Amino acid sequence: MDYAHPEYLISPDELAAGLEDPKRRVFDATVFLTPTSRGRMRAESGLAKFESCHVPGAQFLDLIEAASDTTTGLGFTLPSVAQLGALFRSLGVDDDSEVVFYSTGHMMWATRAWWLLRYCGHRRGRVLNGGFRAWRKGHHPTTRETTSRGPGSFHARPEPGLFADRDAVLAAIGDPGVCTVNALSAEVFSGDSRMHYGRKGHIAGSVNLFYDDLMDHGFFKQGEALRRALDAKGLLGAKRVIAYCGGGISATVDAFACLLTGQDNVAVYDGSMAEWVRDESLPMETGS
Repeated sequence: MDYAHPEYLISPDELAAGLEDPKRRVFDATVFLTPTSRGRMRAESGLAKFESCHVPGAQFLDLIEAASDTTTGLGFTLPSVAQLGALFRSLGVDDDSEVVFYSTGHMMWATRAWWLLRYCGHRRGRVLNGGFRAWRKGHHPTTRETTSRGPGSFHARPEPGLFADRDAVLAAIGDPGVCTVNALSAEVFSGDSRMHYGRKGHIAGSVNLFYDDLMDHGFFKQGEALRRALDAKGLLGAKRVIAYCGGGISATVDAFACLLTGQDNVAVYDGSMAEWVRDESLPMETGS
């Protein structure tokens, strides 16, 4: 696949061949987004779909509540390292586990879960390339049976540089060494879409690289095509990249793609537009 870090992905065939590996932990991190009458999106758990059909041995990872700080009113806010560490341990993750994330919806939920594990210092996380759709298309087994494990021994060692806060994003405006990238669609970025987060447009000075432009039928684009897409927007040549979106989810697709190609100095602005628009003194722009 010609990536700098192909080990961050796993193919359906490779996962199927190693389902009995006692060191492997598999998690379905699915969330579904449905539009509301106000032009925004509502998050719904993928648990019911998981219970009806999933990869054998997989467990469900609740990104909406268990892996979020639910007190901020923003949705999917980064929780404490202690909360995340306890969550992964409760699901049977050890320090040497190989942890695979997938989604039955868009890849972004798997990359968000992967980013959280990476933030906790675990270096053996992988994303199922193509997701559950590719798993089923490959005629691999599915089940409704539940899997429970005893607590794991994972010790979280946070890597704070993987996330950026509002002040870091504000300081990056006008800094030629930082590429701040908006992962939303061109229409949301420009302010031409009905969908917005309270103020239309994007963070001043940021560029736009729609997360779906990094995908090819549910898979990450191959190495050279992925590099071209990232380089065209300045992500590979930047000293540092800060990715954001509406709430810190689809931004992890852009951020994960950077890591795949060897751009290692990448952070996700967790609050993203949901936080930024709250303060009208924070600069925004419209247009492409």
